[in-house]
Amino acid sequence: MLADKKKKLLLVLIIAFSVLGISMTFYFYQVFFSPNVLLESEQPVALRIPSNANYKYVANKLYEDQIISDAVSFGFVAKVLDYQELVKPGLYTIKPDMTNLELVRLLRSGDQTPVRITFNNVRTKEDLAEKITANLEIDSTQFLNMIQDSVYIRKFDFDEETIMSMFIPNTYEVWWNTSPEALFDRMYREYNDFWTDARKEKAKQMGLSQKEVSTLASIVQAESQKSDERPRIAGVYLNRLRLNMPLQADPTLVFALGDFSLKRVLNIHKETESPYNTYKYAGLPPGPINLPDINSLDAVLNAEDHKYLYFCAKEDFSGYHAFATSLAQHNANARRYQAALNQARIF
Repeated sequence: MLADKKKKLLLVLIIAFSVLGISMTFYFYQVFFSPNVLLESEQPVALRIPSNANYKYVANKLYEDQIISDAVSFGFVAKVLDYQELVKPGLYTIKPDMTNLELVRLLRSGDQTPVRITFNNVRTKEDLAEKITANLEIDSTQFLNMIQDSVYIRKFDFDEETIMSMFIPNTYEVWWNTSPEALFDRMYREYNDFWTDARKEKAKQMGLSQKEVSTLASIVQAESQKSDERPRIAGVYLNRLRLNMPLQADPTLVFALGDFSLKRVLNIHKETESPYNTYKYAGLPPGPINLPDINSLDAVLNAEDHKYLYFCAKEDFSGYHAFATSLAQHNANARRYQAALNQARIF
Protein backbone atom coordinates (compact mmCIF):
# COMPACT_ATOMS: atom_id res chain seq x y z
CA MET A 1 0.00 0.00 0.00
CA LEU A 2 2.78 2.38 0.96
CA ALA A 3 4.67 1.47 -2.17
CA ASP A 4 1.66 2.33 -4.29
CA LYS A 5 1.39 5.73 -2.61
CA LYS A 6 5.05 6.42 -3.28
CA LYS A 7 4.63 5.46 -6.90
CA LYS A 8 1.63 7.76 -7.25
CA LEU A 9 3.49 10.62 -5.58
CA LEU A 10 6.48 10.10 -7.85
CA LEU A 11 4.22 10.07 -10.86
CA VAL A 12 2.55 13.27 -9.73
CA LEU A 13 5.94 14.91 -9.22
CA ILE A 14 7.15 13.75 -12.63
CA ILE A 15 4.04 15.10 -14.28
CA ALA A 16 4.28 18.38 -12.36
CA PHE A 17 7.94 18.86 -13.24
CA SER A 18 7.21 17.93 -16.84
CA VAL A 19 4.42 20.47 -17.03
CA LEU A 20 6.63 23.05 -15.34
CA GLY A 21 9.51 22.23 -17.68
CA ILE A 22 7.30 22.48 -20.73
CA SER A 23 5.85 25.75 -19.44
CA MET A 24 9.31 27.17 -18.75
CA THR A 25 10.56 26.02 -22.13
CA PHE A 26 7.59 27.62 -23.83
CA TYR A 27 8.10 30.83 -21.81
CA PHE A 28 11.78 31.05 -22.71
CA TYR A 29 10.96 30.36 -26.32
CA GLN A 30 8.42 33.18 -26.25
CA VAL A 31 10.88 35.54 -24.57
CA PHE A 32 13.64 34.87 -27.08
CA PHE A 33 11.85 34.10 -30.33
CA SER A 34 8.43 35.78 -30.33
CA PRO A 35 8.08 39.20 -31.97
CA ASN A 36 8.33 42.06 -29.48
CA VAL A 37 9.25 44.98 -31.72
CA LEU A 38 6.96 47.50 -33.47
CA LEU A 39 4.09 45.03 -33.40
CA GLU A 40 1.61 47.57 -34.75
CA SER A 41 3.91 49.17 -37.32
CA GLU A 42 4.76 48.38 -40.91
CA GLN A 43 7.73 50.72 -41.18
CA PRO A 44 11.21 50.48 -39.61
CA VAL A 45 12.31 53.22 -37.24
CA ALA A 46 15.68 54.75 -36.47
CA LEU A 47 17.00 54.38 -32.93
CA ARG A 48 19.75 56.83 -31.97
CA ILE A 49 21.90 55.83 -29.02
CA PRO A 50 24.06 58.79 -27.93
CA SER A 51 27.71 58.42 -27.00
CA ASN A 52 28.13 57.50 -23.33
CA ALA A 53 24.51 56.28 -23.09
CA ASN A 54 23.97 53.40 -20.65
CA TYR A 55 21.63 50.42 -20.73
CA LYS A 56 18.95 52.18 -18.68
CA TYR A 57 18.76 54.94 -21.29
CA VAL A 58 18.40 52.41 -24.12
CA ALA A 59 15.75 50.34 -22.34
CA ASN A 60 13.72 53.42 -21.43
CA LYS A 61 14.02 54.81 -24.94
CA LEU A 62 12.82 51.55 -26.49
CA TYR A 63 9.79 51.38 -24.22
CA GLU A 64 8.87 55.08 -24.18
CA ASP A 65 9.07 55.29 -27.98
CA GLN A 66 6.88 52.15 -28.17
CA ILE A 67 9.54 50.25 -30.08
CA ILE A 68 9.20 47.26 -27.76
CA SER A 69 5.96 46.00 -26.26
CA ASP A 70 7.32 43.98 -23.34
CA ALA A 71 10.17 45.65 -21.47
CA VAL A 72 10.58 42.78 -18.99
CA SER A 73 11.24 40.13 -21.62
CA PHE A 74 13.64 42.43 -23.47
CA GLY A 75 15.50 43.09 -20.23
CA PHE A 76 15.78 39.36 -19.55
CA VAL A 77 17.32 38.64 -22.97
CA ALA A 78 19.61 41.68 -22.64
CA LYS A 79 20.80 40.32 -19.29
CA VAL A 80 21.42 36.81 -20.65
CA LEU A 81 23.41 38.17 -23.62
CA ASP A 82 25.31 40.63 -21.40
CA TYR A 83 24.10 43.58 -23.48
CA GLN A 84 23.76 45.71 -20.35
CA GLU A 85 27.54 45.97 -20.24
CA LEU A 86 28.03 46.25 -24.02
CA VAL A 87 25.93 49.26 -25.07
CA LYS A 88 27.31 50.77 -28.28
CA PRO A 89 26.30 54.23 -29.51
CA GLY A 90 25.07 54.89 -33.02
CA LEU A 91 22.03 54.86 -35.26
CA TYR A 92 20.27 51.54 -35.70
CA THR A 93 17.43 50.59 -38.04
CA ILE A 94 14.81 48.68 -36.06
CA LYS A 95 12.45 46.56 -38.18
CA PRO A 96 8.88 45.58 -37.30
CA ASP A 97 8.28 42.18 -35.69
CA MET A 98 11.88 41.64 -34.62
CA THR A 99 12.32 39.28 -31.69
CA ASN A 100 14.11 40.23 -28.49
CA LEU A 101 16.99 38.04 -29.56
CA GLU A 102 17.30 39.77 -32.95
CA LEU A 103 17.07 43.23 -31.41
CA VAL A 104 19.62 42.58 -28.67
CA ARG A 105 22.03 40.98 -31.13
CA LEU A 106 21.70 43.99 -33.45
CA LEU A 107 22.35 46.52 -30.70
CA ARG A 108 25.10 44.42 -29.16
CA SER A 109 26.91 44.03 -32.51
CA GLY A 110 27.17 47.78 -33.14
CA ASP A 111 25.96 47.19 -36.72
CA GLN A 112 24.91 50.76 -37.41
CA THR A 113 23.04 52.19 -40.37
CA PRO A 114 25.11 54.96 -42.02
CA VAL A 115 23.58 58.39 -42.54
CA ARG A 116 24.05 60.74 -45.46
CA ILE A 117 25.43 64.24 -45.12
CA THR A 118 25.05 66.76 -47.91
CA PHE A 119 26.36 70.29 -47.95
CA ASN A 120 26.13 72.73 -50.83
CA ASN A 121 25.18 76.37 -51.41
CA VAL A 122 27.45 77.24 -48.50
CA ARG A 123 28.62 80.82 -48.06
CA THR A 124 30.17 80.94 -44.62
CA LYS A 125 31.80 78.73 -42.04
CA GLU A 126 28.64 78.99 -39.96
CA ASP A 127 26.62 77.66 -42.92
CA LEU A 128 29.05 74.79 -43.36
CA ALA A 129 29.02 73.80 -39.69
CA GLU A 130 25.23 73.79 -39.62
CA LYS A 131 24.75 71.80 -42.81
CA ILE A 132 27.50 69.22 -42.36
CA THR A 133 26.30 68.29 -38.86
CA ALA A 134 22.55 68.42 -39.57
CA ASN A 135 22.13 64.61 -39.51
CA LEU A 136 24.86 63.87 -36.98
CA GLU A 137 25.27 63.71 -33.22
CA ILE A 138 27.95 66.42 -33.47
CA ASP A 139 26.93 69.87 -32.27
CA SER A 140 27.28 72.50 -35.02
CA THR A 141 28.91 74.97 -32.61
CA GLN A 142 31.52 72.40 -31.66
CA PHE A 143 32.35 71.81 -35.32
CA LEU A 144 32.42 75.54 -36.07
CA ASN A 145 34.93 76.05 -33.26
CA MET A 146 37.19 73.46 -34.88
CA ILE A 147 36.91 75.14 -38.30
CA GLN A 148 37.97 78.40 -36.66
CA ASP A 149 40.78 76.84 -34.61
CA SER A 150 43.92 78.05 -36.39
CA VAL A 151 46.14 75.60 -34.50
CA TYR A 152 43.96 72.57 -35.25
CA ILE A 153 43.44 73.26 -38.97
CA ARG A 154 47.16 73.83 -39.47
CA LYS A 155 47.68 70.06 -39.23
CA PHE A 156 45.76 69.77 -42.51
CA ASP A 157 47.95 72.48 -44.11
CA PHE A 158 45.18 75.10 -44.15
CA ASP A 159 44.71 78.42 -42.42
CA GLU A 160 41.67 80.43 -41.36
CA GLU A 161 41.30 81.95 -44.83
CA THR A 162 41.72 78.75 -46.86
CA ILE A 163 40.14 76.03 -44.67
CA MET A 164 36.88 76.15 -46.66
CA SER A 165 38.86 74.79 -49.61
CA MET A 166 39.19 71.46 -47.83
CA PHE A 167 35.48 70.69 -47.95
CA ILE A 168 34.29 69.36 -51.32
CA PRO A 169 30.48 69.69 -51.57
CA ASN A 170 28.92 66.30 -52.18
CA THR A 171 26.86 63.61 -50.47
CA TYR A 172 28.78 61.34 -48.11
CA GLU A 173 27.87 58.36 -45.93
CA VAL A 174 29.16 58.47 -42.35
CA TRP A 175 28.21 57.06 -38.96
CA TRP A 176 25.70 59.16 -37.01
CA ASN A 177 28.00 59.25 -33.96
CA THR A 178 31.13 60.14 -35.93
CA SER A 179 33.36 62.37 -33.82
CA PRO A 180 34.26 65.89 -35.03
CA GLU A 181 37.89 64.79 -35.41
CA ALA A 182 36.91 61.74 -37.45
CA LEU A 183 34.69 63.90 -39.67
CA PHE A 184 37.55 66.32 -40.30
CA ASP A 185 39.81 63.40 -41.19
CA ARG A 186 37.18 62.02 -43.57
CA MET A 187 36.75 65.36 -45.33
CA TYR A 188 40.51 65.66 -45.69
CA ARG A 189 40.62 62.21 -47.33
CA GLU A 190 37.81 63.23 -49.68
CA TYR A 191 39.72 66.40 -50.53
CA ASN A 192 42.81 64.39 -51.43
CA ASP A 193 40.72 61.93 -53.43
CA PHE A 194 39.20 64.81 -55.41
CA TRP A 195 42.61 66.23 -56.23
CA THR A 196 43.71 63.52 -58.61
CA ASP A 197 47.04 63.71 -60.41
CA ALA A 198 45.19 64.92 -63.52
CA ARG A 199 43.56 67.81 -61.66
CA LYS A 200 46.83 68.72 -59.95
CA GLU A 201 48.56 68.82 -63.31
CA LYS A 202 45.91 71.12 -64.79
CA ALA A 203 46.29 73.51 -61.85
CA LYS A 204 50.06 73.43 -62.25
CA GLN A 205 49.80 74.28 -65.95
CA MET A 206 47.73 77.34 -64.99
CA GLY A 207 50.26 78.39 -62.40
CA LEU A 208 47.72 77.97 -59.59
CA SER A 209 47.86 76.03 -56.34
CA GLN A 210 44.96 73.83 -55.29
CA LYS A 211 43.84 76.46 -52.79
CA GLU A 212 44.00 79.18 -55.46
CA VAL A 213 41.84 77.06 -57.77
CA SER A 214 39.26 76.82 -54.97
CA THR A 215 39.38 80.57 -54.39
CA LEU A 216 38.87 81.36 -58.07
CA ALA A 217 36.17 78.70 -58.34
CA SER A 218 34.27 80.34 -55.48
CA ILE A 219 34.24 83.63 -57.39
CA VAL A 220 33.14 81.94 -60.60
CA GLN A 221 30.35 80.16 -58.74
CA ALA A 222 29.14 83.41 -57.19
CA GLU A 223 29.12 85.09 -60.60
CA SER A 224 26.95 82.53 -62.38
CA GLN A 225 24.52 79.76 -61.57
CA LYS A 226 24.79 78.61 -65.20
CA SER A 227 27.19 75.68 -65.20
CA ASP A 228 27.69 75.85 -68.97
CA GLU A 229 28.93 79.45 -68.68
CA ARG A 230 31.35 79.01 -65.81
CA PRO A 231 34.38 77.87 -67.88
CA ARG A 232 34.08 81.08 -69.93
CA ILE A 233 33.92 83.26 -66.82
CA ALA A 234 36.90 81.39 -65.40
CA GLY A 235 38.75 82.20 -68.62
CA VAL A 236 38.07 85.91 -68.13
CA TYR A 237 39.56 85.91 -64.64
CA LEU A 238 42.55 83.85 -65.71
CA ASN A 239 43.22 86.37 -68.51
CA ARG A 240 43.11 89.18 -65.95
CA LEU A 241 45.45 87.33 -63.59
CA ARG A 242 47.97 86.87 -66.39
CA LEU A 243 47.86 90.61 -67.15
CA ASN A 244 47.95 91.53 -63.44
CA MET A 245 44.63 93.33 -63.87
CA PRO A 246 42.36 93.61 -60.82
CA LEU A 247 39.68 90.96 -60.95
CA GLN A 248 37.01 93.54 -60.05
CA ALA A 249 34.63 90.79 -58.98
CA ASP A 250 31.47 92.12 -57.35
CA PRO A 251 30.92 88.95 -55.27
CA THR A 252 34.20 89.55 -53.45
CA LEU A 253 32.90 92.95 -52.35
CA VAL A 254 29.66 91.40 -51.13
CA PHE A 255 31.74 88.93 -49.11
CA ALA A 256 33.95 91.72 -47.73
CA LEU A 257 30.87 93.69 -46.68
CA GLY A 258 29.19 90.60 -45.22
CA ASP A 259 25.88 91.70 -46.71
CA PHE A 260 24.61 88.86 -48.87
CA SER A 261 21.32 90.65 -49.48
CA LEU A 262 23.13 93.29 -51.55
CA LYS A 263 21.72 93.22 -55.09
CA ARG A 264 23.67 96.07 -56.66
CA VAL A 265 27.30 96.99 -56.05
CA LEU A 266 27.84 100.77 -56.09
CA ASN A 267 31.01 102.86 -56.33
CA ILE A 268 30.94 103.53 -52.60
CA HIS A 269 31.20 99.79 -51.96
CA LYS A 270 34.34 99.68 -54.06
CA GLU A 271 36.13 101.80 -51.46
CA THR A 272 35.75 99.11 -48.80
CA GLU A 273 39.06 98.34 -47.15
CA SER A 274 39.50 94.59 -47.28
CA PRO A 275 41.94 92.09 -48.81
CA TYR A 276 38.81 90.66 -50.46
CA ASN A 277 38.19 93.91 -52.33
CA THR A 278 39.33 92.88 -55.81
CA TYR A 279 38.67 96.39 -57.08
CA LYS A 280 41.41 97.74 -54.82
CA TYR A 281 43.85 94.84 -54.91
CA ALA A 282 45.04 92.82 -57.88
CA GLY A 283 45.32 89.06 -57.75
CA LEU A 284 43.20 86.54 -55.91
CA PRO A 285 41.76 87.25 -52.46
CA PRO A 286 43.18 85.33 -49.47
CA GLY A 287 40.66 82.49 -49.66
CA PRO A 288 37.30 81.31 -51.02
CA ILE A 289 34.26 83.55 -50.66
CA ASN A 290 31.97 80.51 -50.53
CA LEU A 291 32.25 76.74 -50.79
CA PRO A 292 32.80 76.03 -54.51
CA ASP A 293 31.13 72.89 -55.81
CA ILE A 294 32.76 70.31 -58.06
CA ASN A 295 31.29 71.89 -61.18
CA SER A 296 32.87 75.25 -60.32
CA LEU A 297 36.23 73.70 -59.47
CA ASP A 298 36.30 71.82 -62.75
CA ALA A 299 35.16 74.94 -64.60
CA VAL A 300 38.38 76.64 -63.49
CA LEU A 301 40.51 73.60 -64.28
CA ASN A 302 38.88 73.40 -67.72
CA ALA A 303 38.54 77.13 -68.36
CA GLU A 304 37.87 78.36 -71.89
CA ASP A 305 40.83 79.74 -73.79
CA HIS A 306 39.66 83.08 -75.22
CA LYS A 307 40.53 86.80 -75.25
CA TYR A 308 37.65 88.16 -73.18
CA LEU A 309 38.61 90.50 -70.36
CA TYR A 310 35.17 91.71 -69.33
CA PHE A 311 31.69 90.37 -68.75
CA CYS A 312 28.42 91.82 -67.56
CA ALA A 313 25.04 90.35 -66.75
CA LYS A 314 22.66 90.40 -69.69
CA GLU A 315 19.84 92.90 -69.54
CA ASP A 316 17.23 90.17 -70.03
CA PHE A 317 17.93 88.87 -66.48
CA SER A 318 18.38 85.37 -67.89
CA GLY A 319 21.31 84.73 -65.60
CA TYR A 320 23.72 84.65 -68.51
CA HIS A 321 26.39 87.25 -69.30
CA ALA A 322 27.59 89.36 -72.21
CA PHE A 323 31.37 89.09 -72.76
CA ALA A 324 33.70 91.70 -74.22
CA THR A 325 37.33 92.02 -75.27
CA SER A 326 37.46 95.82 -74.97
CA LEU A 327 36.44 98.28 -72.29
CA ALA A 328 34.30 100.25 -74.76
CA GLN A 329 32.32 97.13 -75.68
CA HIS A 330 31.96 96.23 -72.01
CA ASN A 331 30.75 99.71 -71.07
CA ALA A 332 28.05 99.46 -73.73
CA ASN A 333 26.95 96.10 -72.28
CA ALA A 334 27.02 97.55 -68.77
CA ARG A 335 24.87 100.54 -69.74
CA ARG A 336 22.20 98.24 -71.12
CA TYR A 337 22.21 96.20 -67.93
CA GLN A 338 22.13 99.26 -65.66
CA ALA A 339 19.20 100.65 -67.62
CA ALA A 340 17.37 97.36 -67.12
CA LEU A 341 18.11 97.50 -63.35
CA ASN A 342 16.76 101.06 -63.18
CA GLN A 343 13.65 100.09 -65.10
CA ALA A 344 13.10 97.15 -62.72
CA ARG A 345 13.70 99.54 -59.78
CA ILE A 346 16.61 97.52 -58.42
CA PHE A 347 18.84 100.03 -56.67
